[in-house]
Amino acid sequence: MAENTCSLAVALRTLFSLLGAFMLATLLYTLFTDGSPFRKELLTPWMAATLIDFYINVVALAVWVAYKESNWISSFLWIIFLICFGSIATCSYIVLQFLKLSPQESSQDPMYYVLLRNPNKTTAAEPKRKNSFVVALTALFGILGVFMLGTIVYTIVTDGSPFRMELLTPWMAATLVDFYINVVAISVWIAYKESSWINAAFWIILLICFGSAATSTYIVWQLFQISCQDPVYLILDIVDSLLRTLIIAHARAESKYKGIPNEAQ
Repeated sequence: MAENTCSLAVALRTLFSLLGAFMLATLLYTLFTDGSPFRKELLTPWMAATLIDFYINVVALAVWVAYKESNWISSFLWIIFLICFGSIATCSYIVLQFLKLSPQESSQDPMYYVLLRNPNKTTAAEPKRKNSFVVALTALFGILGVFMLGTIVYTIVTDGSPFRMELLTPWMAATLVDFYINVVAISVWIAYKESSWINAAFWIILLICFGSAATSTYIVWQLFQISCQDPVYLILDIVDSLLRTLIIAHARAESKYKGIPNEAQ
């Protein structure tokens, strides 16, 4: 078991290293062969829709980065990198998180330690003011998902099918590569989180077909599985009802021991 989990850490680190290098090569190649991406003629309706799709997924990744980082300066810098360099920054950040793992963490559950900020100290006893993030994130991704769905419908009605060869410019191709590398990152999280491979495959297919609309739907669905009093980090990891009950019971006991009142849920 330890060998399998350790090899998983190595495999994922290698995968995202290769994907990041591939995206960097794609970016440089497209710059050299097609020039600057900041040209008005490139911003077709479907390119605009693709960029919206891309950046909604970046929002999802940015929320994780903001949670994961211990100070706002590093969070801000990484989010800027995500906005400017897309999946190159995504892959770099993920590889860095795997490199930070100790041999013991790599041999236990590397995904758990990569996803959570400080797993050894993370409990449901986080300040309740932070639990309002559950409501805020549900609203945010609900709005983003509806907005993306509306963008797709509007672009189909006004500009026709996206499956036309003339739309596949070099920069559109590079944007799609960038987009789907981020989809790989989100898919790895979904595959880890879902206990059934059928559910995981279903959601990953939706991600591939519907992009950030599926990402937003999945996040909202996961947020609906926890209450407003639960810490929002529960959606990152595999947490069944029994484990959640144990976490909350532990938090109550800890609060009682410290003399901190804790409302019944």
